[in-house]
Amino acid sequence: MLKLSLVAAGFFAIAAPLGAQKVRLEVVLPAQPAWADEPPAVSSAGLLADPSMRDLLSNGFPARLHYRLERWTSGRWFDDLKAAFEWDVILKYDVLGKKYQVVRVVNKKVESLGEYPATVDAESAVESPYKVAISLPKKGERGYYNLLLDVETLSLSDLDEVQRWLKGELKPAVSGKRNPGTALGRGVRTLVVRLLGGEKRHYEARTGTFRP
Repeated sequence: MLKLSLVAAGFFAIAAPLGAQKVRLEVVLPAQPAWADEPPAVSSAGLLADPSMRDLLSNGFPARLHYRLERWTSGRWFDDLKAAFEWDVILKYDVLGKKYQVVRVVNKKVESLGEYPATVDAESAVESPYKVAISLPKKGERGYYNLLLDVETLSLSDLDEVQRWLKGELKPAVSGKRNPGTALGRGVRTLVVRLLGGEKRHYEARTGTFRP
């Protein structure tokens, strides 16, 4: 279970420690008067600090971070999901060029977040605050935001598909339609990743209940 903590001072934040590595994942609300007018922002820290993940990245294995932000209304008996917004951030190290490539994928569109020679700079780009284009609550509507994040090394899929993501050829990766001929190679790569310690990691963060 992730340990949750509520932070005041104008926004809500959730901290999620993982063993000795401290991971912070936050959903930051705007100032109270703008809750129905401005979207929340998502920020994080420590997601890629694990030594095994750093080793995989430095050897050319990409990391994929899949985000899903949900907006719920609070009811007397049941909560109701009103909206959701998903996006991906992909980080890959170019071994030959000795630089990290960071891209964000939203609605099948690729946005470059830059290329960085240093790991710390690439991580800062991955974890920088991002305002989420999710539909906003109506005034007087009581609810909260819930954030889900999956971090995968190699996306536990095919390295070739990630290369297509980075080139903007998104259809195969997004739709899940893969070339059957790559199944063997995909299985071998996934096995290598798991032998090296890579795995899928799941995090969640939730704001407190608020009413615009």
